[in-house]
Amino acid sequence: MKEQDSKSPFLRVLFYLMVLVILVFNLFPFLYAVVSSFRPSSDLFSTDLIPKAFTLIHYDEIFKDPRFVSGLLNSIIVSGCTVLIALALGSLCAYALGRLPFRFKGFVLYLVLTMTMFPQISVLSGLFVMLKGLNLFNTRQGLVLTYLIFTLPFTIWVMTQYFRSLPRELEEAAYVDGASPLAVFWQVLLPLTVPGLVSTGLLAFIAAWNEFLFALTFTVTDQMKTVPVVISQFSGATSYEQPWGSIMAASMVVTIPLVILVMIFQYRIVAGLTAGAVKG
Repeated sequence: MKEQDSKSPFLRVLFYLMVLVILVFNLFPFLYAVVSSFRPSSDLFSTDLIPKAFTLIHYDEIFKDPRFVSGLLNSIIVSGCTVLIALALGSLCAYALGRLPFRFKGFVLYLVLTMTMFPQISVLSGLFVMLKGLNLFNTRQGLVLTYLIFTLPFTIWVMTQYFRSLPRELEEAAYVDGASPLAVFWQVLLPLTVPGLVSTGLLAFIAAWNEFLFALTFTVTDQMKTVPVVISQFSGATSYEQPWGSIMAASMVVTIPLVILVMIFQYRIVAGLTAGAVKG
């Protein structure tokens, strides 16, 4: 017992030291980007962690750039519509997979999971042909349609586990009262899945907000590009110069709202993702 007590402080110190190293490793690039977004252009490549002066000129430049403002608006519209459609369709599919009996349900569920395993590049050419045929190339509607390829299977998989974790007695009582399966879904079960909808919707929004490959491939004009594509195409006064100050400022404008949302809903995210892990 004494030997174990003597090792305990050492292990505790080692644990906190590892936590500190991990925090520094993960947070330092983000904090450095935040500080760099407020540095003057002449001080961007300084090795000083604390800048000699602070400026808002980079933020002023990006919000005066119509490409960035348009890209920010496009990202909000496309990501928001993608999440709404994914939650509407995904919750219906998840209810059927989680609560209704039918043949090959397990096969269908794992087929949905398999859809998330394909890399985006493998379906790029097929989506290009499809969007061209539907006249949706270089449109927000086309981006929403392509984003559903990775947000919808994720929503169905997570929400299926959430529906499975709900008490079956509620459903049975509603059926005894004469409710239809659709009424049970809409009036009884769906209100109980709000934490799952919030967590799944937030994660789907982040995935759609940060998506780059589809947005780069399926948009041509500046009026249709999303903000990650616009940031990647920032250019300086010459072809050999990169406006790192504007890039850092734009990255912070895009990133910080997501960080705040995750911090606000972090407990709902954990609850939504772990629902059904023990039961069901």
